[in-house]
Amino acid sequence: MKENNQKSDSRRDFLKDSLIAGVSLCTLGLPSLQASGKSERKNDLDYRLDLQVPTRLFDGDQCWVHPRAGLIPFSSEVVMTLSTLDLEGSDVFKGMYQMKSSDRGITWTQPEKSEALAPRIETINGEERPVAASDFWPKGHRKTGALLGTGHTIVYTPDWKVTHPRPRHTAYAVFNSEKGAWNTWKKLEMPDEKRFGNAGAGCVQRLDLSDGTVLLPIYFSPPGENARVAVCHCDFDGEKLSFIEMGNTLSVEDDSRGLHEPSLTFFEGKYLLTIRNDLQGYVTYSEDGLNYAPIRPWKFDDGSDLGNYNTQQHWVRHSKGLYLVYTRRGADNDHVFRHRAPLFMAKVDPEKMVVLRDTERILVPERGARLGNFGVTEVSESETWVTVSEWMQPKGVEKYGSDGSVYLAKIHWNEPNELFEG
Repeated sequence: MKENNQKSDSRRDFLKDSLIAGVSLCTLGLPSLQASGKSERKNDLDYRLDLQVPTRLFDGDQCWVHPRAGLIPFSSEVVMTLSTLDLEGSDVFKGMYQMKSSDRGITWTQPEKSEALAPRIETINGEERPVAASDFWPKGHRKTGALLGTGHTIVYTPDWKVTHPRPRHTAYAVFNSEKGAWNTWKKLEMPDEKRFGNAGAGCVQRLDLSDGTVLLPIYFSPPGENARVAVCHCDFDGEKLSFIEMGNTLSVEDDSRGLHEPSLTFFEGKYLLTIRNDLQGYVTYSEDGLNYAPIRPWKFDDGSDLGNYNTQQHWVRHSKGLYLVYTRRGADNDHVFRHRAPLFMAKVDPEKMVVLRDTERILVPERGARLGNFGVTEVSESETWVTVSEWMQPKGVEKYGSDGSVYLAKIHWNEPNELFEG
């Protein structure tokens, strides 16, 4: 597929220099990538888990989905966003809420609806349609001190059915710390090309560069083709997110819908991208953060398939180890939709790009409901969170014990994470 986003050598060199200088993979800081490149992986890194439930919702009509937290730079305040899901529909998100903690997750406020992040009516092809911002992920932006959330839009019919084919945009919003509320969500302006008519950053992990620019993974569907993945280089001034350029396009030729929900990290001199696909999860790497090698299926270190499919995966990073959080087949979980529970975490060999089977642990247990839509937040040098909710579809999953809980899985490291700056 011919690309229209050729870059000059000077732009490529500038980006590579910025990446080497330092990338923020945490909500408060810009850790030194040079230092991380020199670190040695050791076997003494360990962690203990503390599983909490700050809220829950299941009344037969709705439940919580997409709970993700962001730490406001230079503070102890965390903001978690989460959406309501109408259980009678498919991906029907009629409201986004926020919860706040002023003590890094010890106590929380009750969920309150965010009017600024609510669906709105837009005129599309001459018809008025509800449009929601969803699949949202807040994360601190150290250069500006802002809490920036990214996601994508969903367009509905007047009776709240998802429109197909989907028009989609990247949605973003900035948290107003003085008001304690989000500013109204906006759309990222992309190049005026047909392939970006269905392009968004739902459920993706981004990277912030030391100069304040952003590496934002997206997925997009050119007309008549399945979805592709690429990483965009964007500017952010504390208020507006702006497209600069895009790296190479990754695609797959199979009977699936393509590639979706990419998440990006940096570890020991390499950029790693994990990608959702209907049939299996994929991983790839880059030397410059924009241009990636051909994708390969996720495997365990013994050569067997990871077993993840049609579900996102995300990264947890510590100075002494890189981890993948995922769901998979083969865990006595055939009764769970797409085997999306329990939620696992295991160490990754970043050179071989495989998951170390004997390091696998359960972060959140399986109780019938799916746990596939989750987020990761670094809150201190000793603590990383994974947030997820029990998605109460299809009907009847509660018979296995689920009740719409929102889980806060606190990972307490036994050694300081030297890549965190707060």
